[in-house]
Amino acid sequence: MDIFFYLSKILWKFIIPGNFFVLLFIAVIILLWTKHIRIAKVMLSIIAVLTIFVSIIPLGNIILYPLEQEFKINPNLPDKIDGIVVLSGAVNAKSTSILGQVQVNEQIERDLMFMSLAYKYPNAKLLYTGGSSRLINQQLKGANAGKRFLKSQGFDIDKVVFESSSRNTYENAVLSKNIIKPKKDENWILITTAWHMPRSVRVFRKVGWEVIPYPVDYKTNSRNIYDFSFNFSVKLSRLEVGFKEWLGLLAYSLTNKI
Repeated sequence: MDIFFYLSKILWKFIIPGNFFVLLFIAVIILLWTKHIRIAKVMLSIIAVLTIFVSIIPLGNIILYPLEQEFKINPNLPDKIDGIVVLSGAVNAKSTSILGQVQVNEQIERDLMFMSLAYKYPNAKLLYTGGSSRLINQQLKGANAGKRFLKSQGFDIDKVVFESSSRNTYENAVLSKNIIKPKKDENWILITTAWHMPRSVRVFRKVGWEVIPYPVDYKTNSRNIYDFSFNFSVKLSRLEVGFKEWLGLLAYSLTNKI
C-alpha cells in the first residue's frame, strides 16, 4: 500500500499536463544539441500547436463540468442531521506552518460551509478529516491547518473531531468511519469541492457509509463551459485539475476503492 502510494505520487509528477510541456521542451533542447534539427522542428511545431489549443479550447471546463453536475448544488437536507464531515484542502498547511498565519486557498468554501452548517445544526457531530499527501514533510497535516483556521474564525474547535492520519480520499473515508462509527440510520453530510465530490461519495459508499453530498467551490457553470477566450495559464490549470480527478477516478476504480 505504501509503495503504491509513493509510486503514484511520483508518476503523477511526470504526466501532469504542465510538466508534460516542460518535458517536451527538454527533449527539444536535447535534440538541438545532438543536431537532430528536423525532429526538433517537428516537436517545436507540435508544442506550439498544443499551446495554442490549450490556450483557446476550454478542455478543463469541459471535463470538470460533468463531475460538478453529478450532485445537486444546495441539496435539500432533512430536518435531522446527525453529523457533518468536511475534507481538508482549504487551508495551505505548509504556508500556514512556515508563516505562522493562516493561509487559505480557493477551496476555502469547504470550511466556510462546514461552519455554516454546523451553526444551522448545532446538535450534529462534526468531523474534519485530512492528513498529508506529501512524500516528505508528513507532519504538515491538513486537519491541523484547518483547526487553526476554524479557531481564527472564533469557531468552537472543541466540538470538532480532527482526523489527521489520512493521506488520500480513500483513507479519509476509512479512518473517519473507524473514529465516528456512524449508524446506518444516521444522516451525515459530506462537504468537499464539487469536482471532487463524485469520487468522494463513491469512496464513502464503498466503505459502507451513506452520506449526503454537499458540493461547494464550483469552477464551472452553464455559461463558462465553452469559454474560448485566450488564457493559457488559467486553462492549463483547469485542465490539470480535471485530468487529475478523472485519473483518480480511474485509479480508484482499478484498485476497487469505489
